[in-house]
Amino acid sequence: MSFIGNLLWFILGGFVSGITWLISGIFWCITIIGIPVGLQCFKFAGLAFFPFGKKVTYPSTGAASTILNILWIIFSGIWLAAGFALIGIIFCITIIGIHFGKQYFKFAQLAISPFGAVIE
Repeated sequence: MSFIGNLLWFILGGFVSGITWLISGIFWCITIIGIPVGLQCFKFAGLAFFPFGKKVTYPSTGAASTILNILWIIFSGIWLAAGFALIGIIFCITIIGIHFGKQYFKFAQLAISPFGAVIE
């Protein structure tokens, strides 16, 4: 199921989404101060290309990750998470879109606190 889901996801928008996150990460990494944000964009890109069969986990995080997550939530995380959750709800309204909706909820979880998150 994950192969077919990833294939459909990639064809129906995952490629464009992943490329967008990669370009965003490259622009953030051009500046030295933006490198941590750029690395999180690369994390989103990896999940955006092929999300099926992957989990977002949070092993023990340190104080630096917590502080960066708070700043992330304030400046962009809440809007990203709300958008991904809304798209997930819209997909879950239809029976066919439930699997895609679950993937958007995974994105929403990662959008709330990407620092310290591990994609398995």
